[in-house]
Amino acid sequence: MRAEGTEFRCGVEAGAGITAGNLRSSYDAIVLCGGARVPRDLPLAGRELDGIHQAMEYLPLSNRAVAANPGAPADPAISARGRHVVILGGGDTGADCLGTAHRQGAASVTQLEILPRPPAARPGHQPWPTYPMIYRVSSAHEEGGERTYAVTTLEFLGDSAGRVRALQLAEAAGFDPVPGTERELPCDLVLMAMGFTGAERPGLLADLGVEFDQRGNVARDGSYATSVPGVFAAGDMGRGQSLIVWAIAEGRSAAAAVDRYLCGDRESAALPAPIAPTARPLT
Repeated sequence: MRAEGTEFRCGVEAGAGITAGNLRSSYDAIVLCGGARVPRDLPLAGRELDGIHQAMEYLPLSNRAVAANPGAPADPAISARGRHVVILGGGDTGADCLGTAHRQGAASVTQLEILPRPPAARPGHQPWPTYPMIYRVSSAHEEGGERTYAVTTLEFLGDSAGRVRALQLAEAAGFDPVPGTERELPCDLVLMAMGFTGAERPGLLADLGVEFDQRGNVARDGSYATSVPGVFAAGDMGRGQSLIVWAIAEGRSAAAAVDRYLCGDRESAALPAPIAPTARPLT
């Protein structure tokens, strides 16, 4: 990409080091690919206790500790070493937390999911090529830990020092707690991996004035164009948190859309555009 003429500027915060104003005045088109990094929170009693962190507060610090000293990494600022860890959320990010906590030497790891445990085989109402909701075991799950399904968190409980010591749980029917099933689950580190709610609005997006859809993502039309002329959005910022293969495909499609915007519909501008902005995985 550098050989083809791409200029990379690292260590620059969009919205601070680079403002919306100088971007609009310096470039004919802008493509937003900043991800969807606003995490879903759980505003329950005790949320302010020490030892409760978002997954994306925990994982980057752990990765940097290993990168700084691959042979014998020091414990990051948030470490699972010797702790009883509870992970809220059963998706890919939760599995990343699971594997990382094991490598750091956690005393125990429990992963909680509000939905019931899915079946082992493909359900009849999800025929191929639909992506089936089945029970999956990742490489992280093979390393150990407990997975508990159909439970909901009611409250975070703290010790005299202000650190989390347990969760109060209940069995869940749908998303509602079942009365009489409350219990405590001891823990001293809670990692929240419950998904993301869209793109970060303060800074660049707010200054650009782009509109957002009902899911909190940057709104765009059939050509990846946002509500601001000359500004486009691709990847997680426009579709929500997803896999890198979708971001790669959307990047190619957005590039084709930008080329048409800048050059018109001349034949030489016919770049490949394999993915429509409304495309979603089959579910």
